[in-house]
Amino acid sequence: MSASILWADDEIDLLRPHVLFLEGKGYRVDTVNNGLDAVERVGGTEYDIVFLDENMPGLSGLETLERIKAMAPRTPVVMITKSEEEHIMEEAIGGKISDYLIKPVNPNQILLALKKHLEGRRLVNEKSTTNYQQQFRQLGMRLSGRLGTKEWMDLYEELVRWELELSSHPDQPMAEILRSQWQEANDLFCRYVADNYLDWLAGKGDAPLMSHQLFKARVAPLIDPAQPPLYMVLIDNLRLDQWRILEPIVAEHFKVEEQSLFFSILPTATQYARNALFAGMMPSEIEKRFTGKWIGEEEEGSKNAHEDEFLAAQLQRLGKGVKHSYHKISNLAQGRKLADTLDELQGNALNVVVYNFVDMLSHARTEMEVIRELADDDAAYRSLTRSWFEHSPLLDILKGIAARGSRLVITTDHGTIRVNEPSKVVGDRNTNSNLRYKHGRNLTYEARDVLVVKDPAKAFLPRANVSTVYIFTKKDLFFVYPNNYNHFVNYFRHTFQHGGISLEEMVVPVITLKPRTS
Repeated sequence: MSASILWADDEIDLLRPHVLFLEGKGYRVDTVNNGLDAVERVGGTEYDIVFLDENMPGLSGLETLERIKAMAPRTPVVMITKSEEEHIMEEAIGGKISDYLIKPVNPNQILLALKKHLEGRRLVNEKSTTNYQQQFRQLGMRLSGRLGTKEWMDLYEELVRWELELSSHPDQPMAEILRSQWQEANDLFCRYVADNYLDWLAGKGDAPLMSHQLFKARVAPLIDPAQPPLYMVLIDNLRLDQWRILEPIVAEHFKVEEQSLFFSILPTATQYARNALFAGMMPSEIEKRFTGKWIGEEEEGSKNAHEDEFLAAQLQRLGKGVKHSYHKISNLAQGRKLADTLDELQGNALNVVVYNFVDMLSHARTEMEVIRELADDDAAYRSLTRSWFEHSPLLDILKGIAARGSRLVITTDHGTIRVNEPSKVVGDRNTNSNLRYKHGRNLTYEARDVLVVKDPAKAFLPRANVSTVYIFTKKDLFFVYPNNYNHFVNYFRHTFQHGGISLEEMVVPVITLKPRTS
């Protein structure tokens, strides 16, 4: 069915050649020569687009625009005018026009506006398909080559870029091909990590920047007591794709100075990765250095209750014993309170904020059916994250930081993956409950599904007893006990989990920003 156009212009008879041109292209064009008739037509007919002259006698173009938008807010309106006065453009833009053309217009300008506003989504969809088809072979060749840590990070960035581009078109068949290529990448990445992880921790090989090194490398050098406070905001469980959809919102208030990726340590879980980040140490080193402060998973109590103490000790070791603050935000009231009291932090050289919402969202999605329905897949999970962020105190906090002229580091401790396939495991009653990693004695598991660390000391992990073994699932697997197997497979399949080895969990962002106000 051809698109329908309403064209309102007091000199519409002079535009007859343009109308005939559009009709020849298959468009249906209705014409009127005044604003009142335009409003009446829109009230009785649903048009795909309206061309509106700004300078008409009687009801002006801007007045007509206001009435049309009140009746048909989603109908694109293209304003056409002889005037290039700035205030008219501003009023038209404020009135939510879709485009602005200066007379005299030629037929191709009109056709371009129609393609842009009526067929733009289809054309972008087709272009995305063509571009990915061209890149598919190249990505496959890169996967078949020998990749180091930098190449893996570059490849992951590329996969995320295509995921975001293709997932914006739900009818896009290439999205399924991308997911298949992504699974292949994750399989190869897991092998890469399994082959190299212990060497990285021993200071050998092509080691990436990791959790316990991040603060020293990316945050500490920016601390300067002579400048406005540096803020570090850690959003728990934030994946690269989630950051990419939050980035345009943050960019309204900050400019990106540096953007990179680092590797979370194993397990990719808050207790391990975040404590390591703030302590500047691996978990077993924390256990030795801070007596009684490392809480085993089998013990009662918060596993991240001493991050502020770990941070203070790291600052001292780095020669950055400056005045600083630490804030952990786990609910709406805490977030609002911090947003309202930023002035009280201006005397500090460093302010650290840990924001827990995304992690809570992933857990809630597992436990609450309504959240499962709202975040049915990765695209919906990203959308829910963005919606939360746009209405959260965290955005108010970031706006306040920018308004006060402070630099900002945004990062995370680990990511998360949507798990799909079960892997059977058997352990004793002291085995931990995480679905992506286990540690304990006498573990029975599918060897092909896991990375096994038989000597926790080599991975700098705490050891409950001399026979403790750690195992980490690969790709999108999740551990399930044989008892009541089918129930737990159905319950946990397609939930978002963390703790194991995957691109989504291990390769995470760190971004340095400066305020636009400066």
